[in-house]
Amino acid sequence: MATENDESKESPRRVSITRRRSSIFRPPPPPEPRFSWQISKDDQWTILQNDGSETTLVYRKNQTSSMKNFAVEVRGIRDVDNLLKDATIILQPKSVVLKDLIEEIIQHVSSTVEGSEAFFQEAYENLFADSNAQIFANTLQGFIKMESQVADYDPSWLCAFCNLAKIKRRYIVIVRMKQPTNFGETCQEVRFFTLVLCPSKSKETKTALETARTFATIFSDSNLRNSLLTVNSEDLFKNGLSMWATKLSEISNQPSSAGTHGAEESVVEDDSKRSKVCCGGIGSGIKQDLLRRLPHYISDYTDGIADGRSIQKTISTSVFLYFACLLPTIAFATLNSHTTNGRMDVKKGIFAQTVGQMIFAVIGGQHLSILLTTAPLSLFVKIIFALSEFFNIVDDFEAFYCCVGLWCSFFLFLSAIFNMSKIMKYCTRSTEEIFALFISIAFVVYAVKDVTHDFQENYNSAACKNSQNLSFILKDNTSLNLNQSTYQTEAAVCHRDTSLLYILLMLGTFWFGFTLYNFKNTPFLQRSKRELLSDYSLPLAVVLFSFIGSFIFHDIPVQGFEYDGSKPLLKLAPIQNLDWKMILIAGVLGFNLAVLIFMDQNIGSAIVNNPSNKLTKGPSYNWDIVVISIINVFSSLFTLPWLHVALPHAPLHVKCLADIEERVEHGQIKQIVVKVRETRLTTIISHILMGLSLLLLPYPLTYILPSVFDGLYLYMGITALGGNQLFERILLVFTEQTSYPPNHYIRRVPQRKIHQFTLIQVLQLILLCVLGFFPFPFVKVIFPLVLLFLLFSRHKLLPKLIEKKYLDVLD
Repeated sequence: MATENDESKESPRRVSITRRRSSIFRPPPPPEPRFSWQISKDDQWTILQNDGSETTLVYRKNQTSSMKNFAVEVRGIRDVDNLLKDATIILQPKSVVLKDLIEEIIQHVSSTVEGSEAFFQEAYENLFADSNAQIFANTLQGFIKMESQVADYDPSWLCAFCNLAKIKRRYIVIVRMKQPTNFGETCQEVRFFTLVLCPSKSKETKTALETARTFATIFSDSNLRNSLLTVNSEDLFKNGLSMWATKLSEISNQPSSAGTHGAEESVVEDDSKRSKVCCGGIGSGIKQDLLRRLPHYISDYTDGIADGRSIQKTISTSVFLYFACLLPTIAFATLNSHTTNGRMDVKKGIFAQTVGQMIFAVIGGQHLSILLTTAPLSLFVKIIFALSEFFNIVDDFEAFYCCVGLWCSFFLFLSAIFNMSKIMKYCTRSTEEIFALFISIAFVVYAVKDVTHDFQENYNSAACKNSQNLSFILKDNTSLNLNQSTYQTEAAVCHRDTSLLYILLMLGTFWFGFTLYNFKNTPFLQRSKRELLSDYSLPLAVVLFSFIGSFIFHDIPVQGFEYDGSKPLLKLAPIQNLDWKMILIAGVLGFNLAVLIFMDQNIGSAIVNNPSNKLTKGPSYNWDIVVISIINVFSSLFTLPWLHVALPHAPLHVKCLADIEERVEHGQIKQIVVKVRETRLTTIISHILMGLSLLLLPYPLTYILPSVFDGLYLYMGITALGGNQLFERILLVFTEQTSYPPNHYIRRVPQRKIHQFTLIQVLQLILLCVLGFFPFPFVKVIFPLVLLFLLFSRHKLLPKLIEKKYLDVLD
């Protein structure tokens, strides 16, 4: 029989921890006559053998549990320091019989717990799967993998654990057996036994399993166990465990630090190589993008029709993109039309979207990105028109707009030529999440603004207030010579039902689309049908509630978007009308606009190229900037809206083309991207449909009501929140600690640091929102510079407030 002292002489081996769960099953009655049956009080079947013995079924599940990394997981060394102070150490147990030993251990603990008898019963029931058979319900045990030998359990130590409702703190009991003791199968020579009892309502990092992992990791080392065999006092025993835990944190930290430094050196080396390659010659960054993407150009088309599932995904995604791009295009085109007094109408918006996205779909690098005119671009249009009024050149607005766009494209082209996209290596997940959450908030804010405006126009209009006052006068029989016809005339222009229908259609569009989007997570229908409804959630919601608003409630007056088909679609801007002063002013605006498009384009592309999306064909930052600048030159010459990568459309496009699986990790369900069909067909098909939509003006497109647009905004804003780690950490502030998800940062970063990092991000988000929604348009000119400030603050200010090792985990 191998002793504990012999372990150090064994061949090199790897030790892991195996978790075993046991439970009892009572089988159904068989027809054999040699068995008799008896029903117990809990209505479960038990087999009684002819010799009087009882047979039950034991269900066991072995699961590998990783060793606790004391250098990374913050609770490791903290648990050892805090729990060892009050831990019970039994160096001379009274009995070696398992049942008597457990009773002795529980008695030690029950002396400090109120209601000791009830506690004793609960502990005994939860600790064993079957108290009669003395089978532990949950244990951790070492699993040794030696070279050229069969792997086997380490029989010299065992850790049992359970969660109890009647205790308010964690209890640790460690027993050193007098001699190797048989505790059952795989643990016949136990010298050290650890019992962990934890409250049922505990944080995920303080559960019985997590606490047991801490002490199991310590006892998995044979050198420690050998040294503890000769210890004669409890204090020395505790000191030995504490010192060993500190040593483990240092040992664990050495490879981690080496790995970290190695990674940093690799990054520095890669960056230096990249600077030599990409900055060694003008346009070399563009060349690298083309060399990376061109070999995949044919597969960019064939991936969308590779199999039946891919064809279905391509069709559903194309329909989704059609509605997801058409409705915002109409909405922002309507806004631009109001801003510019009809100079940039809906027809121009749809045409620009069709041509621009088609060009990008055919010759762009990262074709999964979706181009749109966005709220910041519409704000710039408003600023340009306001300046043209200020300088009294409203008649030359088209020329001024064109000049700003040409300057912008010039600066964008320079940034691509000199590989300025390399600064995106400083754009971390923190910046991406702040910007993405700002866009989601912007969509919700626009919807709320439209509802508020409609209520002011209709529900709280002067006509409604006057009619209400008149009704009070008539009820008091003091008409003051007002006849009934006057009352009817005033009341005829009060349309409170319009406002009620507006909010009904908006919330209905959002609710129906969001419900269908999540329908794939329900048990109803077959999986293929659930996914089909989920893929077409947005189109179905838009069509249904447009029909409801335009036909079912046709007697309620509602206003659609404005359309004037008499104006020419393409008219070259007379840029020659501008003098040199206005050209210089346009250059300043063009630079700010270039910074905005550059940051939005690269942040959107970085989110699309996120490693979690598992894209395989590589990014194309510099070449995409070139294509964007070409598209915006065309848009500027003909006074069409500018375009750049839009959020959340681009990441939603990736999700639509992805196969997603739900996996359970530490009791939490997570959605994991398995693969993405990286095809150009979806954007091409959807924007062919977009171009054909010009034939649908004014009807039936005008049947799509503004309230449906706002429902779309809510849908896009809310669905984009999924997977945003900043939003998840904001929710943690209002979440009970026992319900915290077992994310990697929860395990590795102290809770105070997590909330501190989240607070800093929220302050940056508030700064973006203040500038983005400020009522004076001229203030919004500095919005692009604030995006650059986010990069500066992340790498220069944040490291002074939060340690780098925590920032690396959180960001």
